[in-house]
Amino acid sequence: MIFQRACFVLLLLSSTAVFPQQSATNQKIATDTETVVVTGTFEPAPLSEANRSVVSLDAHDQPLLFNSFVDYLHLDPSVDLEQRAASGVQSDLSIRGATFEQSLVLINGLRINDAQSGHHDMDIPVPLETVSRIEVLHGAGSTLYGADALGGAVNFITARPNKTEIRAQIGAGNFGTNQQGLDLSYLGRAFSEQVAASRELSTGFRPDRDYRSSSASSETRFTTPLGATTILFAGSDRPFGADQFYGNFNSWERTKSWFASINQELTANTSVAFGYRRHSDEFVLVRNDPALYENNHISQSWQAAVRRKSTVANDFTFSYGLDADGDEIDSNNLGHHARNRGAGYLNLDIQLFQRLFLSVGAREEVFSGGRGEFAPTVAGGLWVKGGLRLRGSVSRAFRLPTYTDLYYSDPANLGNPLLKPESAWSFEGGPEWNPGGKVSAQLTVFRRLDRNDIDYVRSSPNVPWQATNISYLGFLGAEATIRVRLPKSQEIDLAYTALHASQQEQVGLTSKYVFNYPGHNGVFSWLGEFHDLLSIRTRVGATQRLGQTAYAIWDLAASRSHGLIRPYIQFSNLGSTSYHDIPAVAMPGRTVMGGIQLVLFVRNQRP
Repeated sequence: MIFQRACFVLLLLSSTAVFPQQSATNQKIATDTETVVVTGTFEPAPLSEANRSVVSLDAHDQPLLFNSFVDYLHLDPSVDLEQRAASGVQSDLSIRGATFEQSLVLINGLRINDAQSGHHDMDIPVPLETVSRIEVLHGAGSTLYGADALGGAVNFITARPNKTEIRAQIGAGNFGTNQQGLDLSYLGRAFSEQVAASRELSTGFRPDRDYRSSSASSETRFTTPLGATTILFAGSDRPFGADQFYGNFNSWERTKSWFASINQELTANTSVAFGYRRHSDEFVLVRNDPALYENNHISQSWQAAVRRKSTVANDFTFSYGLDADGDEIDSNNLGHHARNRGAGYLNLDIQLFQRLFLSVGAREEVFSGGRGEFAPTVAGGLWVKGGLRLRGSVSRAFRLPTYTDLYYSDPANLGNPLLKPESAWSFEGGPEWNPGGKVSAQLTVFRRLDRNDIDYVRSSPNVPWQATNISYLGFLGAEATIRVRLPKSQEIDLAYTALHASQQEQVGLTSKYVFNYPGHNGVFSWLGEFHDLLSIRTRVGATQRLGQTAYAIWDLAASRSHGLIRPYIQFSNLGSTSYHDIPAVAMPGRTVMGGIQLVLFVRNQRP
């Protein structure tokens, strides 16, 4: 009934389209150097006007200084990458202390979270070369995106190529690592195409930690009288040795992911989108004895969305739409299951005197069987003076258990079909200072109150981990960042996130996931470009997980910025620190990767 009422309201609000739209001369236009974000907001907005805490990471400017998506995300200390190997091989992503299943992953705003297990959420099917930027929303995002965004959301955004170009890349490093890449881009007046493929192979820094990661994609963009169209096809294949990943076993695993999407503008204010994802997971518990225990899972999911906006009296913008999602799994261990859900949302953005920005929104999502979840958000920002801005938000989020949470069973882990959905209220606020000079800073204090968090617990090391709901879990934290721009295209970033959790006491039980969060996480990064010839970046990250000794990781990379021949070298963990992000899963020491990128053809003129 609530969902039907929401749909009726949306139909009534569509009549607001008859009001005059805001003229271009009255709009506040972002400058060429101002970052515009699309994550955490219903309509694209300059980062300086975003009411939520959003970090935008440029993945296009200096791509040879980064080897994987993980390298970019490590620049945000509120993002925790629990890694099992180099180059992001089965990395678990979490935000602000949430578990890896409580963080939503998107490609161009379409969800790619895995219905089987959150362990596969970072199976990004597109090659790194196709991504223009990565945006990270800190805090609840269910009003915009639906289930799973309790801790936040990460949006991998592709873009139209800016030139016609052919690039090839080859590299090699220690631990038997080699990589290859190919990127072909065509730019026309009303049509563009980008085809990219990448591959990286390693024999492993220790036995049963080898991997082979490959991905390929094709993205087509064209414009017709109807509007802009974007069509994306992508796929990845990642076999890897999984020693100690799931317990004291020398396991092996292979995941494959396919993703297709289309986004179609119907008018200047209306668009439709559709996405489909298929993911397969082949798991062998003991690598040298596959017959002992083996699982094969295939999950499929689809999503469709209709989105519309209407501007009233220049300062009021309604954004509203309908979403539908479905997923299913076929597994020799989990069985066959399927579920669907539909949602309607409405959001009002208000701008007053170019000083006050307010956003009020709500989403009603209904699942198979009739259960519903309501996710409201109120967020606002106020410019004070001298580049000082205050902002804050209150929002609610929710998550459904994955099929692994519900039905999985092996000698070390047991699911629970009686699990309840998770929910959380998030609160945040703080000042931003950006006077337009060389220095900017911000501070955010946040609080998240979780209900029915899903964790795996056990009473002793001799019994399997059992999925269960924790009635209460609370997080209190703070984020602080300072950015300094120096001469000669240099930039320094200092960022720090602190977290503290409290929970309902679990007498005699040990937690597997919830309490592996970093209580302190700090990042220093420096990037410089010299004479349009040489680019250098370095990052030092210091992490202290709850109850563990702090460790620091130093990364360094250099490349030629321009030209037809672009050599590069990348060092990870330069100090060869001994550490692990996940208990008992050791990470490699010093890793070196070097190679060359060749620009085989380029046409710089833009139509």
